Order: sequence, then C-alpha cells, then structure tokens
Amino acid sequence: MMRSLIKILFVAVAMVSLAGVSAEAQRFAGGQGPKHARSLDDQIFKKLISLPNYGLFDHITYQLNGGTVVLGGSVLSLGTRTDAERTVRRIPGVSRVVNNIRDLPPSPFDNQIRRSLVRQFANSGVSRYLQGPNPSVRIIVDNGHVSLEGYVSNRSDANLMRVLALGVSGVFSVDNHLMLSGERAG
Repeated sequence: MMRSLIKILFVAVAMVSLAGVSAEAQRFAGGQGPKHARSLDDQIFKKLISLPNYGLFDHITYQLNGGTVVLGGSVLSLGTRTDAERTVRRIPGVSRVVNNIRDLPPSPFDNQIRRSLVRQFANSGVSRYLQGPNPSVRIIVDNGHVSLEGYVSNRSDANLMRVLALGVSGVFSVDNHLMLSGERAG
C-alpha cells in the first residue's frame, strides 16, 4: 500500500514537470579555455538551469565559441526556446546567440508515451534520476521516437532505462545518450 502511494506521488510530481519544472541543462562547452571562458560557461549553465519552464521533457545544449553561444536541443515547454535565447543574450561577454533549439510539436500520442515512460521508470528503481528540480536525466519524445539525455551513475542503469523505454507501447526507437556522471561530452 505504501509503495503504491509513493509511486503515485512520484508520477504526480513527474507530471508537474511536464508542465515545466526547472531542470538541468546539458553542457557541451569546453572546460579547457581561459578562466574568463570557464566563468562565462558557468554563467550560461546556471542561467539555463534556472529557466522557469525548463522541465523533465526538455533538453537544452550549448556550445561556447568565444563570445558566440550556439544553443541546441529540443523543448516541449512553450516559450522555453525563446526564454533560453533571451536569457543567454543578456549575459555579459555573450556577443551573439545562435538558437538551434527545436520546439517539439504538441502530440497526445507523445504525451501518453511520456506518462508511460515515467511510470515505467518509477516501477523499476531508476526514478531517482528523474526527481528533484534539476533531474540528471531528460526524456525527449518526438513522434514516438525517444531520446534519453543526461547522466546516470553506472552503465547498467543507462542500459536498463533504454530497455524499459523500448518496452513502452508506441515507442518506435530509443536513442540512449546517457553518460556516466564523471563523463563529459565534448
């Protein structure tokens, strides 16, 4: 009874994320540049993760090239694409923003997949990666195609999440971009 209540509460919290709870932006900027570049990198990262509608089903990447910031990824939450660009543009040291963030189309079919994925992860013991205001895993669903983005603590959790996602009705494919917490994309 208590486990069922906890699962129901987790699914409810995850559904609030669908409406737009703040979450983690993924870093794709280099960390070997001068101190100023690292500082600018940190500012961009902090601004993106604090976007008000950035949720579990959004994934924003960025690349810093001098004063130019190239934004990428996909977002479900309305307004997040333009908010990200506007926020990054205001950071001192940013001279240009290229916004390649893609707005995901509204789809009841994809929303059902999102709910099923959260439920599946909640029932399997990997829900810890989806919790909190800044979860380490992002779930992107686009016309039945799922992309798992972010960080997990071990390779078996990444593999389990992929297998679980493949088992959800309506999912056509799963791209598993999950990395170990110590890894960095580059």
